[in-house]
Amino acid sequence: MTSSEQSVRLAAGDVELTVRPDNGCRIESLRIDGTELLRQGEKYGCFPMVPWCGRTANGRFLNGASVHRLPLNSPPHAIHGTGRDTAWRIAVADKSEAAFTYELAEPWPYPGRVTQTFRLTEDALTLQLGVETYGDSFPAQAGWHPWFRRNLGGEDVTLDFAPAWQEERGADHLPTGRRIEPTPGPWDDCFGMPDGVDVTLTWPGRLELKVTSREQWVVLYDEQEEAVCVEPQSGPPNGLNTTPRLVTPIEPLEIAATFAWRRL
Repeated sequence: MTSSEQSVRLAAGDVELTVRPDNGCRIESLRIDGTELLRQGEKYGCFPMVPWCGRTANGRFLNGASVHRLPLNSPPHAIHGTGRDTAWRIAVADKSEAAFTYELAEPWPYPGRVTQTFRLTEDALTLQLGVETYGDSFPAQAGWHPWFRRNLGGEDVTLDFAPAWQEERGADHLPTGRRIEPTPGPWDDCFGMPDGVDVTLTWPGRLELKVTSREQWVVLYDEQEEAVCVEPQSGPPNGLNTTPRLVTPIEPLEIAATFAWRRL
């Protein structure tokens, strides 16, 4: 493990991971045998979505009778939480494991703490997010938004998954509440996998990578030429309003995902 004010680097065999706690605790780089898997750039890599995922309709959500408003950073909606725009604190950093935290604060209306951990081996990366409250209960979501490179120098990546349903997407890019048969891409869509997220990315002749999680929600986004996104998360877009999952003083929100790979 090496670290600086800007980055923490983990390694396991020929695999290297770089995390930027100062830039939303995002994974800046994931290199396997010297090949970069993630799209590069300040907005890309793989960032945590917390304390909500995807779009929250019109930046508005309820907690009981209380109405809260969030900044419209993707007008007319609020998107992807506050964690990706926050500097996180290094809690633990070892050769192949690290943990980071940040304190929930304005514009999020409830005090609490978010913890993100990374565990790297030669054939897998395990990610965990935890959301705790310091006081009142509140709805929250957590997940990850990796930008995998579409091409690693050969043929474009292919995606293989078998969702039980697709959330119908309205003109406002939010789920309408209807579940439909999965449609062919391109996607900016949420899918349900009640037995757990299980999506395989294959770069022919190069690498196979499986994204898995015990959660049942995954968003796929492949509308950009440079990258594809496979986003495991604890609820669908606008879930603060439609499928609220409460963080309470005795029950935090905890989510985990694994990226596991094999060379082809």
